[in-house]
Amino acid sequence: MTHDPKRPLRLAIVDDYAVVVAGVAAFLADERIDVVETGASTPVVSDVDVVLYDTFAQVQGTGIDLEDFVRDSDAYVVVYSWNLDHELIRKAIAAGARGYLSKVLTGPQIVAALERVVRGEIVILPGDEESSVEGDGDWPGRSAGLSPREAEVIALITQGLSNQEIAARVFLSINTVKTYIRTAYQKIGVTRRSQAVLWGMQNGFQPDTLRTIDSDLVLRTSRRFRGPER
Repeated sequence: MTHDPKRPLRLAIVDDYAVVVAGVAAFLADERIDVVETGASTPVVSDVDVVLYDTFAQVQGTGIDLEDFVRDSDAYVVVYSWNLDHELIRKAIAAGARGYLSKVLTGPQIVAALERVVRGEIVILPGDEESSVEGDGDWPGRSAGLSPREAEVIALITQGLSNQEIAARVFLSINTVKTYIRTAYQKIGVTRRSQAVLWGMQNGFQPDTLRTIDSDLVLRTSRRFRGPER
């Protein structure tokens, strides 16, 4: 598996939520990156150098999805996550991932890390959580004031998971999950779980599972960052 450094790195972004992958694609728009495929399903069908596996509301660790992507893709697989638990990182690398990148990293940092991966390195960059900029990327509920972590919890509630199941999936303590639920409920104006599920269904928290190969995405995201064509 080789990459010609003279051409842009070809990237597939994987997550069940269209708004998440579109936000990541826009965030990573760069003259050295072409986002050529986005979506949820395996296998990735495009000829890409790297599969960026976004873990928003996904099973963490050695989940079957990650193992499927590693097994079925000729590309390098890199995990992109808010969760920096050491055991999660260890399991992801053991499952065959070639990198584990924090979502607090800047776009240029991620691009540089992906280029190191295609040169054959295993790259683990936890990043500095204090430097997180929530203006980067996108996620369901952002317009309602939800943080990425609050949004992830609401997404899992909308999918029908219990607090204990959410804690196990995202590698947080049950008390931390309850804290995110409480602050999220305040922001979206609900007091009961059934209300939160209904709000989630009405506000884009049900996953989009259909994958698309979107050749126009590169152009759209490039224009967002480089300005209109002249």
